Amino acid sequence: MPSSTTPAAARSLAGKTLFITGASRGIGKAIALRAARDGANVAIAAKTTEPHPKLPGTIFSAADEIEAAGGRALPLLCDIRDEGQIAEAVMKTEDAFGGIDILVNNASAISLTGTIDTPMKRWDLMMGVNGRGTFATSQACLPSLLKAPNPHILTLSPPLNLNSKWFKHHTAYTIAKYAMSMCVLGMSAEFQGRIAVNALWPRTIIATAAVAMLKGAAEFDNCRTPDILADAAHAILTRDARTCTGNFFVDDAVLGEEGVTDLDRYAVKPGTPLAPDIFLD
Repeated sequence: MPSSTTPAAARSLAGKTLFITGASRGIGKAIALRAARDGANVAIAAKTTEPHPKLPGTIFSAADEIEAAGGRALPLLCDIRDEGQIAEAVMKTEDAFGGIDILVNNASAISLTGTIDTPMKRWDLMMGVNGRGTFATSQACLPSLLKAPNPHILTLSPPLNLNSKWFKHHTAYTIAKYAMSMCVLGMSAEFQGRIAVNALWPRTIIATAAVAMLKGAAEFDNCRTPDILADAAHAILTRDARTCTGNFFVDDAVLGEEGVTDLDRYAVKPGTPLAPDIFLD
């Protein structure tokens, strides 16, 4: 099995099958493209089949990019709030590629609103996608993962930080995001020695279309690109599943462990002060 002592450049996801939620754009797609460059198979489980005016990318355009990068792609219409749709997507992935080696729980809903300004419909969406979706997708992939030689679950969620400052401005979102992290905490212990279960979170805000909708693209100068998370994810997913589990990784720290010291390549505008992401003190 791959070991973290092997240089990252020598470790590969060639022939591995990744099931990635929300991979039609942004961070999920970047992780998919990094795996595709190794020759991996990628199941794109997401809801977008028609272009959105403010959120470019569909499961089909992502599939085209993955195959152009050297991988094999399977675009799957899937709302991860619906366990029936998840089960069907997992079955189609197993039929197409013979199994699942890696699950990336990337899909997430966000609303950085205070309690009064958070409609219950938005609460339900965040809890449905973030908490329920992560648990349900992990549960559905487990039978296939347990048969894989080096199985990983990687969830894009933050360390569990109970400092009240991370709750006071967006209590609902924090609860929903921490639900993903608690899946990591519990499942890493439950499946220790059999499946690696880890979390990954960015040190800085990442320039994505979703962030542009929240903050405006003009603020991208202070961001890093999704490639930093893609490279960090690749490093984690090529480590030995028997020993690399239960971690709440931060992207630049992972790359530091791999000997990567030049992070300017990930900056949207090198030399500009970077905006820190939330949940990290």
